[in-house]
Amino acid sequence: MDAVSSASSLPESPPLRIVICPWLAFGHMLPYLELAERLASRGHRVSYVSTPRNLARLPARRNAGVDLVALPLPRVEGLPEGAESTTDVPGDRLEPLWEAFDGLAAPFAEFLAAACAGDGDVVVEGNGKRPPDWILVDTFHHWAPAVALEHRVPCAMLQPSAAFISAIACGASEHAELAAASVFEQMPAVQAQAPPVGMPRHEWEGDKALFTPVGTSGMSIARRITLTLDRCAITAMRSCPEWELHAFSHAAALLGKPLVPLGLLPPSPDGGRGAGMNRDDATVRWLDAQPPKSVVYVALGSEVPLRVELVQELAHGLELAGTRFLWALRKPRGVPDADVLPPGFQERTHGHGMVTTSWVPQNTILAHGAVGSFLTHCGRNSLTEGLQYGHPLIMLPIFADQGPNARLMAGRKVGLQVPRDEDDGSFDRQGIADTVRAVMVDEDTTRVFLANAMKLQEVVADKELHERYIDEFVQRLRSHAPS
Repeated sequence: MDAVSSASSLPESPPLRIVICPWLAFGHMLPYLELAERLASRGHRVSYVSTPRNLARLPARRNAGVDLVALPLPRVEGLPEGAESTTDVPGDRLEPLWEAFDGLAAPFAEFLAAACAGDGDVVVEGNGKRPPDWILVDTFHHWAPAVALEHRVPCAMLQPSAAFISAIACGASEHAELAAASVFEQMPAVQAQAPPVGMPRHEWEGDKALFTPVGTSGMSIARRITLTLDRCAITAMRSCPEWELHAFSHAAALLGKPLVPLGLLPPSPDGGRGAGMNRDDATVRWLDAQPPKSVVYVALGSEVPLRVELVQELAHGLELAGTRFLWALRKPRGVPDADVLPPGFQERTHGHGMVTTSWVPQNTILAHGAVGSFLTHCGRNSLTEGLQYGHPLIMLPIFADQGPNARLMAGRKVGLQVPRDEDDGSFDRQGIADTVRAVMVDEDTTRVFLANAMKLQEVVADKELHERYIDEFVQRLRSHAPS
């Protein structure tokens, strides 16, 4: 069932006016642009709010019902010229971006005041002018629902993965009766405890960054999450019980607010994001020359590059595994190109391996018949895209929700995590090689991982399921919207 037929089965109702505010990371902006398109395909009018450069880098809109609203990002000391997203700033130097992000409160207030006065972009031609019905805010937008409350516009909070919420809450098990936002703020008091079962110490220690004040506001990430949740009427998550099983119901119980699944928002096959695009890219031409299901695609996201010593261990591991590989490498900052990979690595792997540091068409690559598995950091977008094509996973999570996501996928036996040092998260070449072989070469284990990946592929590819979740989300918005 496509969006049009799904929408036609619903009772006739006036279109909603919806504002969507994603966090300044493309891992958030792209799926929520997909959400905007899905809502607009049902006749609703969506204002999609971000900064000018971020909007300019998005794929072309497919629906005239999505209006791009550019808010100027304040200039702050230490933020590089033109930097407007997390991809523009080193992962350990995000504080100026957080400060600039908090400064978006003023231009957002101006935008919303104009929209509520009938002078803004949230207008449906022929149906008059009235305020937005809902604002959908990302996890950290504490200032957006505060402004919305002044105009009596309800907000829904877009949540991180259920696995991440459950993992944080399990870490504060003595406070399990508290809502998840409260758990975020209680965590500093329990950080000295041992990590919960299944969570490595390096991940547990890394979560301390959630509680460190950032920006001139002095607020931690946890505090931003708490304020956002407190001011929102409902929560929504790019997930569903079919994907996260028990984690979804656990997260719903913890939040203390209604949690509505959005489905997985898998990328559409058009609009510049699809598998049929970019056939002339050098990586795709290289794949064309490889045997079916023979290549490990390696991509660890664009947010936090590995340290150079771990890049080199990964390279040695791929070489030791002996399988074909295509590696979309994000180079560590400040390291000369000649020092990133081990000496002679590309010469020794020439013919069965390709390394590129340029942008790659990931969806097209994952759809290619030569790809047999995906070595991934387990970001939600990458997991959805990889399993959309039934690829078993080699999992190397780096930060945030990636560790819980990886454990969730390992529990569903769609692949293996690379063995890591419990304390510092490092790994070695032998661990890489053994994991790659288990997923790609060993017939007994490969058969299991492939079968389970195909089961999750059915979930991702179930268009009727995901369109139904969007329809149910719209109905939930209608049932809560003021008359």
